[in-house]
Amino acid sequence: MLDVLFEIAAGGSALEFAIGTGRVAIPLAARGVPVSGIELSAPMLARMRDKAGGTGSAIPVVVGDMATSRAPGAGTFSLVYLVFNTVANLTTQDAQVQCFRNAAAHLVAGGHFVVEVGVPALVRLASGERYVVFERSDSHVGIDEYEIATQRQWSHHITFQSDGQVRRTSPPFRYVWPAELDLMARIAGMRLVHRWGDWDRSPFTSQSTQHVSVWQKDDRADVTAG
Repeated sequence: MLDVLFEIAAGGSALEFAIGTGRVAIPLAARGVPVSGIELSAPMLARMRDKAGGTGSAIPVVVGDMATSRAPGAGTFSLVYLVFNTVANLTTQDAQVQCFRNAAAHLVAGGHFVVEVGVPALVRLASGERYVVFERSDSHVGIDEYEIATQRQWSHHITFQSDGQVRRTSPPFRYVWPAELDLMARIAGMRLVHRWGDWDRSPFTSQSTQHVSVWQKDDRADVTAG
């Protein structure tokens, strides 16, 4: 991942949407890429500030929604990236479209937007079913729930803790298809230039469970987040 992002940044600056605790931004900045971020969660941002002996505190971050918030230097970034399925945290199509428009508004002409996200596992659903088990162990059971008519999804996590307690969380998502993302990019004035099955740049196929997609902002695009 870091090799690919470093190459695409091409000596310019990078902006991470949903920077979280800095697990990508901090090592990318250590490679010499000037990294900024947008993050909605203040507690996650606080963890980033404490990381790596305080090196996380050197990364400028705007606290806000990645679909609408603007970072200083908007329009000057060579790379905007959004990884770990986080585009699905935007639970409406309108919000996802707005995220693409916001990414384009931060990019220089010719800059790139990179998204890593899973492919919906609908092929694993039996007729009339809505649940897919994606992990099962002695300590954790993970079940994805799909509502096909609305593209809503919930990831149910049941964790069996060492003290005998059982914890359940069910965060909501909106799953999104690769072709749908391409249309969002076109709306935002960007075009697809790469789609891989993983960060190793392996081909994206019908059997791929995720994709890493790269869109480039049109040199002629004049994109706003409105």
